[in-house]
Amino acid sequence: MNAPAIDIGIASSAREQIAEGLANLLADSYTLYLKAHNYHWNVTGPRFRDLHAAFEEQYTELALAVDLIAERIRALGAPAPGTYAEFGARTSIKEADGVPAAEAMIRDLLEGHETVVRTARSILPDAQAAADEGTINLVTDRIGVHEKTAWMLRSML
Repeated sequence: MNAPAIDIGIASSAREQIAEGLANLLADSYTLYLKAHNYHWNVTGPRFRDLHAAFEEQYTELALAVDLIAERIRALGAPAPGTYAEFGARTSIKEADGVPAAEAMIRDLLEGHETVVRTARSILPDAQAAADEGTINLVTDRIGVHEKTAWMLRSML
């Protein structure tokens, strides 16, 4: 049985375009989640305890965020990407080679959070043009979280 057509006051073409942007945000967010988790596991040095905890806060928050982003994509009627291959093709975040030193981890995560902010901002014009308040609220919240985290990381350097 086919599901009923989506009729939420946003044209199908706008929903598709917004979902495409959200899929990129999901890929960046998931890639940053993996990076923060990796750094949590592998950080060493005199700041181990603080950084281990800070990286855990980041990946825990991102784990919840990716679910919200994916669910918004689904609410707009598009499939959410969910494989490494799809995320790898969409993400703007580069993977680290090996295990960087603690300060390099901080710098890399800072760059990742700023990248996610830029990706999130790129979605806003389409969402605003479609009066898609659900996406606008989600994206605005994500921008705030990532800007605050970037500020905190910058303060550690």
